[in-house]
Amino acid sequence: MPATDSSSPRHDLIRLVEVLDSHQVEYLLVGGAAARAYGAKRPTEDADCVVRRERANLDRLAGAMRELNARLRVHGMTDDEARQLPVQLDGKMLASAEISTWMTDAGGLDVLSGLTGADGSLLPYEDLVARATVIRGAGFAIRAAALQDIITAKEHADRPKDRDALPELRTLRDAAS
Repeated sequence: MPATDSSSPRHDLIRLVEVLDSHQVEYLLVGGAAARAYGAKRPTEDADCVVRRERANLDRLAGAMRELNARLRVHGMTDDEARQLPVQLDGKMLASAEISTWMTDAGGLDVLSGLTGADGSLLPYEDLVARATVIRGAGFAIRAAALQDIITAKEHADRPKDRDALPELRTLRDAAS
């Protein structure tokens, strides 16, 4: 897990979403941030998103991330140290990584190429978007992967924090059906 320090910015999901949207990035929130949008109470320290891997979209994502002063999150490094790393943030660089972890001025951002599906295969943006939901709040809209897709991915990840989150997510799913 990437290290955090007192210099790390506070998580501001609304600002992150606003910047991604202003750059017309095709993405879906997944993980804890999406779960909170669905009503989960568990706190999260970052936002995970699955992005459409088409080059023009990755270029738009890079532009949004540059606007947010994105820098890599590196285990064992403070945010101030990570700011010193020379990183060429562009679509080509983003295309080269299945998963990348970043710190931005709006908090942590993990960029994923997909979510694990029921059969264990990786589901890209194009497979997830048809089931996705737009969750509206006071002055914002969040595009989130379907709650069942998030549950399935957490079941496959099988990390302690994912196992802990599953009962609440299943309750939210069942209440919505």
